[in-house]
Amino acid sequence: MGKLHELRRKIILYTLLCISSISMVLPFLWMLSASLKSEKDVFSFPIQWITDAPVWRNYIVIWEKIDFATYYMNTIKLTVVITILQLITCSLAAYAFAKIDFPEQKVLFLGYLATMMVPFQVVMIPQFIIMKNLHLTDTHMALILLQAFSPFGVFLLRQYYLNIPNELLEAARIDGMGEFKIYSKIMVPLAKPALASLSIFTFVFVWNDFLGPLIYLNTDKNKTIQLGIRKFITEYTSEYSLIMAASVCALIPVLIIFLLAQKYFIEGVAMTGMKG
Repeated sequence: MGKLHELRRKIILYTLLCISSISMVLPFLWMLSASLKSEKDVFSFPIQWITDAPVWRNYIVIWEKIDFATYYMNTIKLTVVITILQLITCSLAAYAFAKIDFPEQKVLFLGYLATMMVPFQVVMIPQFIIMKNLHLTDTHMALILLQAFSPFGVFLLRQYYLNIPNELLEAARIDGMGEFKIYSKIMVPLAKPALASLSIFTFVFVWNDFLGPLIYLNTDKNKTIQLGIRKFITEYTSEYSLIMAASVCALIPVLIIFLLAQKYFIEGVAMTGMKG
């Protein structure tokens, strides 16, 4: 009876997992299907998942109709620069909060984390005024400066650093290593899974960011891919087949990054929750 009960439990669990997985994958499959259809067939019912005559030209039109290549390169530039900066700033701050004793350490850390509870809409206008006074509006530097730091990234890496034995660092200090050398030679190599996790989170956020570029970027030469896709939506109509084709192209780098760092990502998320 015990084995039968366990079998039923597993069947129910796997069934629920399969249903959840299908529900998450279904929108992506519809996006891919719609990207290969003509505009009149996108919302046809019942849904024809595999069209008889795929419109591959949609993937050519999106590069011809708008300056998609420029938007793509701008997004890659912003994403790579911001991701690298966040890895540097967050890992340094996390090391200080996790492994260096200084006055009011916990209070400062809690205060820093408290900024995560402040909605973006609250600081949006003050940030814009600051960037305007610095003459950085309509430049990529405004977005880079605002997103180069992340309380979430500091928290994520700090939780991982807490799992690294203090004895290892004490031995390095006895051998004469300074704090920065300990950080670069010991902590960073050991924290690869957590750094990979933060890289994926940052990459996906910056790549998909719409509101930030919408606020700060005005000229076409500076706009990102998310603002470029918006050009297929006009006052009177929306070209959904082209929007879906552009969305598929925009999704490719995110999938590549996740697949490359998947092993470290899973390990990093698992390890960061082991110690508070």
